[in-house]
Amino acid sequence: MNFLGVQAYIAKGEQFQVGFFEIEPIGVVSPHSHGAQYGFVIEGEMLLTIGDKTKLYKRGDSYYIPEGVVHSAEFKTFCRVMDFFAEPARYETE
Repeated sequence: MNFLGVQAYIAKGEQFQVGFFEIEPIGVVSPHSHGAQYGFVIEGEMLLTIGDKTKLYKRGDSYYIPEGVVHSAEFKTFCRVMDFFAEPARYETE
């Protein structure tokens, strides 16, 4: 994964990926969609829009984004999150 201000550690299974992300205050991640995603905020805060609902997620919060649902995020502080992706090639690893 190669996004400026984001460090990712990805574990890949046959049917999924799990990512540990360290995200600098990079601003907005544009609206997009993909397979189902389940995440957990370890540190920091992020504004996450899932469909038409926007919520501030903080340490200890979890979120679920169903497959195909458009979502976006805004990072104003440093964040650490873990995400489970229900697709094996969400982020290609070498």
